[in-house]
Amino acid sequence: MLDRIFFACFAAGIFFISVSAFAADPLMLSIRGSRFEPELLAVPAGVKLKLVIRNPGNLPVEFESTDLSREVIVRGQGETEIYIGPLDPGNYRFFNDFNRDMQGTIVAKPASNKEN
Repeated sequence: MLDRIFFACFAAGIFFISVSAFAADPLMLSIRGSRFEPELLAVPAGVKLKLVIRNPGNLPVEFESTDLSREVIVRGQGETEIYIGPLDPGNYRFFNDFNRDMQGTIVAKPASNKEN
């Protein structure tokens, strides 16, 4: 009986730790003409994030980031979701592999330590 209680408490603890490491709202990134909007995304460091990439145009776009180790094609008039992080503080560049002039940056910032 105690083994079951211990296991249930352990599993619940892992669940809550995992949930707290995820950001509540997804990041939104849109393609407008030959630009990403926004071109700069500020995110908290140390958190796993869902990034939704929307492409309302007719041509496909290839979201690619060697910094994030991600590469995905977003079809015309479509959207896709990817997960990134948890990220160390710093800058992470991304671009459209079909148009290398189309670039953006994700900036992972450390959580502020507010002392009361």
